Amino acid sequence: MTDLSIVLAGGGTAGHVNPLLALADELRRIRPDVRLTVLGTAEGLEADLVPAAGLDLTVIEKVPLPRRPSADWFRFPGRWRRAVRTAGRAIEDSAADAVVGFGGYVSTPAYIAARRRHVPIVVHEQNARPGLANRLGARSARSVAVTFPGTPLPGAQVVGMPLRPAISALLDERFTDARGTARRGAEALGLDPGRTTVVLTGGSLGAVRLNAAVVQVAADLVAAGAQVLHLTGRGKDSPVREARDALAPVVAAHYHVREYLPEMELALACADLVIARSGAGTVSELAALGIPAVYVPLPVGNGEQRLNATPVVNAGGGVLVDDAELTPAWLRVHVVPLVADRDRLAAMGTRAASVGIRDGAGRLAELVLAAAGAGAGR
Repeated sequence: MTDLSIVLAGGGTAGHVNPLLALADELRRIRPDVRLTVLGTAEGLEADLVPAAGLDLTVIEKVPLPRRPSADWFRFPGRWRRAVRTAGRAIEDSAADAVVGFGGYVSTPAYIAARRRHVPIVVHEQNARPGLANRLGARSARSVAVTFPGTPLPGAQVVGMPLRPAISALLDERFTDARGTARRGAEALGLDPGRTTVVLTGGSLGAVRLNAAVVQVAADLVAAGAQVLHLTGRGKDSPVREARDALAPVVAAHYHVREYLPEMELALACADLVIARSGAGTVSELAALGIPAVYVPLPVGNGEQRLNATPVVNAGGGVLVDDAELTPAWLRVHVVPLVADRDRLAAMGTRAASVGIRDGAGRLAELVLAAAGAGAGR
């Protein structure tokens, strides 16, 4: 085999970093000789996660475009040129055969530097509504990969989301022994394997609306045969714990509160229903695993979270509710009867799985290797 070198650009949030790392794992599995270089910022999650994964990180200055006249406006051109130069040096020093961008501040300098050096570009867009960086990168990309159908980028091919290795492993475990996997996950978390498990998560930062509403219907959920694993987000657990501790002991015993769960695969192993935001990674993982969900899109941004959840909701694998409408009254009408109906939950899980993509990393890796082959020997 000839040497293969790929530059991966992305970072800032888990939405960019997780698919980048999943692709890196898949490329190393297919081509153990591959040289991978990651472009990221010093402030994002990649600063910790990329080196922990055994990958080289080249730090690119985070250069957001100033929204209004300020001192940053005058510093922007110089900072921008430095970012593009840094990306260009990384591409040259690694003799990159292809550059793969996942969006965000780092990807735009990488796309420009790659285009100037005639290095093939592959774009992966996580959200149904693409960001500015990937709209720019797609114009000159050899391949444009998207997570959801209908994403408005030229030449888009639906490959799904590259899933984290822990989720891919869970897929295999659920396929071979779904009941045993669920039991082991519940026992590892101190949950009752015999109860319907509702997992509530607003991500690492939590979601105040979700936290406040769901604990108020704890008695109803427990009476319907459920238990709740409530992941509040860092620093947001105290009000939830206080509300839980005020409940009757028989209810509180089945309402489990944690700030955060690093081993999220344990929760997903035993989840019968998830209540969550509809970030691209969350929607993709739940659909791939066949887990029904109540999706509560983030009420800020450009509306991409609602679009992310639309395909699985249209398939009958989830329920969509606006943030402002997620009230205890809504939960009593729509969620409490659902958790009491195991047959309906199972049917929703099957419908969710029907639109889930389980081999996103492999599909994206194929596009990257094809682009790299076209770029080798420049």
